Amino acid sequence: MNNLSAFLNPVQSTEPVEVVISRRFPGEDGRPVPFKIRPLTQEENDSLTRRSMRRVKVDGQSVEKLDATVYGRRLVVAATVEPDFTSEALCKAYGTMDPLEVPGKMLLAGEFARLQKEIAALSGFGAGDMEDDAKN
Repeated sequence: MNNLSAFLNPVQSTEPVEVVISRRFPGEDGRPVPFKIRPLTQEENDSLTRRSMRRVKVDGQSVEKLDATVYGRRLVVAATVEPDFTSEALCKAYGTMDPLEVPGKMLLAGEFARLQKEIAALSGFGAGDMEDDAKN
């Protein structure tokens, strides 16, 4: 009858999901240790975006522009549950006290991109999924 209740009670998808990003991090059993990631809400994404803005000069005018590198780092740190990039021990092991630098020091470029892609997909950035559902 009325679909309002569907919007008032959405299915929650906040449980962390395990994804294997690389075989370079084997566990005691020799198998790759998965990363645990969580989806981000649009509210969290807005906050990451705001904190990743930089003032730049364009034609003599000062304008705000998204620093995509900083945004990508913030996204990975915010959505990765395990390993905890904010952990003092992990930061120290990678020679920095800035958690935003840890993923870049820890991961190869392709691994970092894979992690970002998995986080984006989990957070709903996958229009193809919805299109496939609509076709069926």
